[in-house]
Amino acid sequence: MEQTAGGGDGRSLLRDVISVSGAFEGSEDIAVARSLARGFLTDVQAVHGLPVSARAMGMVQLVVSELVTNARKYAPGPCLLTLEINGGAIEVTVWDSNPTPPAILAPDPARIGQHGLEIVMAVGQSFAVHREPVGKRITAAIVLADDPGGDAAGRQL
Repeated sequence: MEQTAGGGDGRSLLRDVISVSGAFEGSEDIAVARSLARGFLTDVQAVHGLPVSARAMGMVQLVVSELVTNARKYAPGPCLLTLEINGGAIEVTVWDSNPTPPAILAPDPARIGQHGLEIVMAVGQSFAVHREPVGKRITAAIVLADDPGGDAAGRQL
């Protein structure tokens, strides 16, 4: 929704927001969360005309899967997934009820398992953890279109 400021000068008070959210409670919902992400990015491209690379499509589904899996594994109750276009990236945000920040382990190729956040941080443009009045919110941003002037995560070289 967009509104303009009084006086007719056309300044926008609110920008158009392209986002979708879903609540997930069971481990079987992880596939549903990935499907929500895939459908949302398909609509972003088809309806809104924004470019979405095949890499972005795959990386967003991977990040959604990792973050929703962690929320389901470590927090009681449902988690909330929000996908929002912000500039040339999609922000993947997962809220859960556990206020404890995730343990971010140093890369260790000998470790079996617990590489999810390592992967999310490697493929994303940014990563942040925010404590909320109830629980926490984890956000990772993925560049929508491949950037020939940047690396695989869309960062400028």
